Amino acid sequence: MNIPTAYEPKEVEKRIYQFWLEGNYFRAEIDPSKKPAVIAMPPPNVYGSLHVGHGFNNTLQDLIIRFWRMSGWNALWIPGLDHAGLAFQNAVEKELRKEGLSRFDLGREEFLKRCWKWKEEQASYVVEQLKMMGASADWSRLRFTMDEGYQRAVRRQFIQLFNDGLIYRGRRIINWCPTCLTALSDIEVEYEEERTFLYFVRYPLEGENGFITVATTRPETMLGDTAVAVHPEDQRYKDLVGKTAILPLMNRRIPIISDSEVDPEFGTGAVKITPAHDPLDYEIGQRHSLPSISVIGEGGLMTQEAGEFSGLDRLEARKQIVKKLEEGGFLQKVEPYSHSIGKCYRCHQPIEPLISTQWFVKMKPLAIPAMKVVESGEIKFHPERWKKVYMEWMENIKDWCISRQIWWGHRIPVWYCQSCGEVFASEEEPETCPRCRSNDLKQDPDALDTWFSSNLWPFAILGWPEETEDLRYFFPTTVLSTGYDIIFFWVARMIMASLYFTGKIPFSHVYIHGLIRDGKGRKMSRSLGNVIDPLEKMEQYGTDAFRFAMAASATLGGQDIPMGEERFERGRNFTNKLWNASRFLLLNLEGFDPQAKPLNSLPHRYILSLLSRVIDEATRDLEEFNFADFAHTLEDFFWGEFCDWYIEMCKTDLNMGGDRRKGAQTLLHRTLETILRLLHPICPFITEELWQKLPGKEGEALIVAPWPKPEASDLDEEAERRMEFLKAFVRTVRNLRAEGGLPPSSLTKAIVLTTPEIKEILEESLEYILPLARISGIEFREEQQRPKGAIGGVAPGMEIFLPLNPKEREGLLLKLKKETEKLRADLGRVESRISNPEFLEKAPPDVLEKQQKSLEDLRFRLERARKIFQELGGE
Repeated sequence: MNIPTAYEPKEVEKRIYQFWLEGNYFRAEIDPSKKPAVIAMPPPNVYGSLHVGHGFNNTLQDLIIRFWRMSGWNALWIPGLDHAGLAFQNAVEKELRKEGLSRFDLGREEFLKRCWKWKEEQASYVVEQLKMMGASADWSRLRFTMDEGYQRAVRRQFIQLFNDGLIYRGRRIINWCPTCLTALSDIEVEYEEERTFLYFVRYPLEGENGFITVATTRPETMLGDTAVAVHPEDQRYKDLVGKTAILPLMNRRIPIISDSEVDPEFGTGAVKITPAHDPLDYEIGQRHSLPSISVIGEGGLMTQEAGEFSGLDRLEARKQIVKKLEEGGFLQKVEPYSHSIGKCYRCHQPIEPLISTQWFVKMKPLAIPAMKVVESGEIKFHPERWKKVYMEWMENIKDWCISRQIWWGHRIPVWYCQSCGEVFASEEEPETCPRCRSNDLKQDPDALDTWFSSNLWPFAILGWPEETEDLRYFFPTTVLSTGYDIIFFWVARMIMASLYFTGKIPFSHVYIHGLIRDGKGRKMSRSLGNVIDPLEKMEQYGTDAFRFAMAASATLGGQDIPMGEERFERGRNFTNKLWNASRFLLLNLEGFDPQAKPLNSLPHRYILSLLSRVIDEATRDLEEFNFADFAHTLEDFFWGEFCDWYIEMCKTDLNMGGDRRKGAQTLLHRTLETILRLLHPICPFITEELWQKLPGKEGEALIVAPWPKPEASDLDEEAERRMEFLKAFVRTVRNLRAEGGLPPSSLTKAIVLTTPEIKEILEESLEYILPLARISGIEFREEQQRPKGAIGGVAPGMEIFLPLNPKEREGLLLKLKKETEKLRADLGRVESRISNPEFLEKAPPDVLEKQQKSLEDLRFRLERARKIFQELGGE
């Protein structure tokens, strides 16, 4: 059999993926005899390189799909791409700037043509990256959130919500990005802690010599103040409520009011109220009927309402306003101050709260049924703790601003009649006004928030709003796998939309995972140079090694995951071990006879029992989305049991030839093929390649091979218990050989003091354990016959000794003497350091912990060296 010595991932991956495609193994068709199991792939953006988060989540989804497929489910993984609205438009505009152009230079129609052209160029690259990751999605069903059918679904959603009174147009304070020039929803604003300043400004009292001092982090907005507010129970200001202050620099009369939303602990307890530029101030302004004065415009420049500061950038205006306040004697003091600043989730520049006319969705009526299905357990979160996070957000949900001042995306299907002023929504482009029949119509220029289209994903990709056969059979989907960062962006909105438009839940399970960080736990950013490129890692280590690293990191807790290089190295080491061990077995399976009677000695009974347990445990791990435990269970069994013990013991049987060899081959074949089935969801390429080299499997596809089931008849607790004594004996002898410095060629005998039962266990398996322990034989003695001049150790139920000849004894005594002297010196240094009060006071906790462990380790090693020295009669 021709099997390469080393595994070459690149060649294998390309060939195997093509084999799967040609076999249509990813395809899923309607089959009433099978129960469907469906995942709607969270669609990555239609442009650019996929990041490690995509690699992580798509590995987990593919792992589930492959498990379902092998388990006999009608498994469907629907792939897709997201048009990415604002992010995509920003990327296209960046390309335009290289030509010295802006979208306004091109105009809407030409700009959109550029967008579609770029989309076509980028889409295939994104799909190819997913394929390189091993994604077994049904590519015949690839969807795009702006394809023709999807656009129809988005328009239907808008029209229905509009006609049902759940979409309205209003003038309210919203989050505005002056860089992207668009509105943002509340959850599209990211908050970052920054060090800035708190400015204390004196507002003169009208008709009095005194003043009231307010504290603000944004003096540029004070030009739009329309009140000063204090808490109604703040005794410091009870005599000032109802009076009038004079706004510095603007000389505008503004009232002093009381409102329970004011925090008396902030600054002086008196705050400026700027309804046009702060959400809380806006609410206070609404309660007190205060006017709203916009002093900052959409581009971040000061408006005409800002007087002499008109036209200045908001940050430049801040400097000049502070200077003027100081010159006028209004600035009392400035203090350093740290607080959270809202930034655009796309460009990461500070947002500006502005009053603007936008489109909103009333969320409360949609949220109530979406809370019920989670509370009742109809939709389950894994881990369950995310259910509480979801419920708390839904209970406090606010109306959703869905309009965006961009061109790329789903244009709002609303028209304004220029003749009679009628405002109406239409699924198709209208020719005339439904009220006055005028054809002088203008469509709303804004596009919808990307998430407004994404919330239809699980059912729109199956044909909604049409009642298709696919929708009837494959919907609801089964599992959604996603990061905790988009529970509110996407998960909650999909649940609300699905219940409202289909009357069904979109999925039964929501698996929430943490976010990938760098090896130090830091958020990845290009400025830090710590971004992990999944394609680079797959090129360096192989896709299966990458996937193993991802799965082994996916703990059920949902915490963020530090992804250091050692995780990928571990994945590579595992795939190399899988290849090398399988190669050895395949070469030793020549002449394999499937009819040969399997052996029944202890090692063979033990491996079948353990294999049955592992199948049961691994299956349960996958059913519970416990991917890390699944990976570790298989790694421990394959490497720690199958390779380290079973294969090594089987070498005795293989070398015997005849029926012994054939009987061992039967069990090795069975165990290896089961291991390949179990590992296939994580490491699909290498397992498929090895599977097709197994005798009797040539041309068969592992991807659709049945998932293994545990065999109750194979369970043998007694064999597992007895095997532990063999392993303990071999480990102890190996440790004694290492401590005694015995060369591999030294085949000494072992002297064992033990019970009759353990003696019988060891004697029964002598032919297996002697080669592993590299000893010539075992001499069993009674307690009173403890040998002298031998190095000894303890294992469960056994005392084991290795006799040394005079030369070996003298050499070991000399070595122990030197080792003892060095250990004493090292121990003295550590004890001195750890007893130093100055060190204990200054050393970080991790350093102290390391020193304590070092102390314990040195004491143990010193005691062990002394004991061996005494046992050998050293003086």
